[in-house]
Amino acid sequence: MISKCRICGSDNFVPILDLGNTPLANSLLTEDQLETPQMSYPLTLVFCPACTLVQITAAVPPEQLFSQYLYFSSYSDTMLAHAKQIADHLIQSRGLSEQSLVVEIASNDGYLLKNFVAAGIPVLGIEPAKNISSVAQQNSIRTLSEFFDKNLAQKLQKQSFMADVLFANNVLAHVADLHSVVEGIRILLKKNGVAVIETPYVKDMIDNVEFDTIYHEHLCYYSLTALNRLFSIHGLAISDVEHLDIHGGSLRLFVSRPDSAGDRSNVEEWLKREEAWGVSSSAYYENFALSVNRLKKSLLKLLRELRSGGYEIAAYGAAAKGATLLNSFGIGRDLIKYVVDRSPYKQGQYMPGCRLPILAPEMLLERMPDYVLLLTWNFADEILKQQEEYRKRGGKFILFVPKITIV
Repeated sequence: MISKCRICGSDNFVPILDLGNTPLANSLLTEDQLETPQMSYPLTLVFCPACTLVQITAAVPPEQLFSQYLYFSSYSDTMLAHAKQIADHLIQSRGLSEQSLVVEIASNDGYLLKNFVAAGIPVLGIEPAKNISSVAQQNSIRTLSEFFDKNLAQKLQKQSFMADVLFANNVLAHVADLHSVVEGIRILLKKNGVAVIETPYVKDMIDNVEFDTIYHEHLCYYSLTALNRLFSIHGLAISDVEHLDIHGGSLRLFVSRPDSAGDRSNVEEWLKREEAWGVSSSAYYENFALSVNRLKKSLLKLLRELRSGGYEIAAYGAAAKGATLLNSFGIGRDLIKYVVDRSPYKQGQYMPGCRLPILAPEMLLERMPDYVLLLTWNFADEILKQQEEYRKRGGKFILFVPKITIV
């Protein structure tokens, strides 16, 4: 458990939401482990008034969370298209060539960097999960299987690995030692280099009741205000910011050294808007727990009514957010029969805590459950399109973000 804020060091936390003790969201179980008790950890969300950072208080060692990992980005068509779009844009806008270097922190299986490799641009991936980094290496994506921090950045700098573009997508939320990682980004950037950083946006999480994005791997939930303070501490400037729909609402930051940041008027306008909606006040976050409890009551009522009516319910998406929902809401085999997932690395295993079996998506057509609870709602359009035949045969999906809907 932490006692001080991960950005500013303040010990003045305001509680926002307590989800109780839950297992690690990606700690899937094999059949041999089903009879063994599973460790669980407190999952409490707090707000720091001093710097506006929203964060959880638990601090599970990163080696326990990330040394082996089961999320492969390449199994999402949405993520592949999203990666190609930003890669193509940067290749053109920054004139990247065979003389350039693109570095990615938490590069997963190379789903993003492969676009640069295809264009003949040198890359370096840094991915701590050995099982995932080995897949990237097999696909000719140069990848180091290490955790990124200031020390690694200094080593790479001495070896002349300096980045024209450095990606850190969906990684800052996972970082325990933020200052070491951000300082590492500063060290590794060329003088005119840019860091492109994506992270889920805390305002979207609060407004849309996306509480299931809270789990032990996601330590921090960012506003632009909090991120601006973090980067400024390390002599970096956010030169531009975009809002993305992906993952339920995310920010994409373009970060550089201050002398090459250019016109920051868009960033300043964003900061003013955040102050207007109350980013610095705990009042904005106070009703989040009430909203989560209302969703819990409504969703459990619907699932129980369907089951009592004789309908069979499955779930789609053995993702971390699904584990948070199932375990914090107490949804088990009495309501859901099984979970399906596209990743073969997850099929044949069991969800943590609730221990629902994970099957291939083809089982939806074979077994034809009446309803499917969509746990990975952030990929709803992609999944609904993939499951068009199931829906044609009468199957229905239950969505619960931003509100409960049956489609």
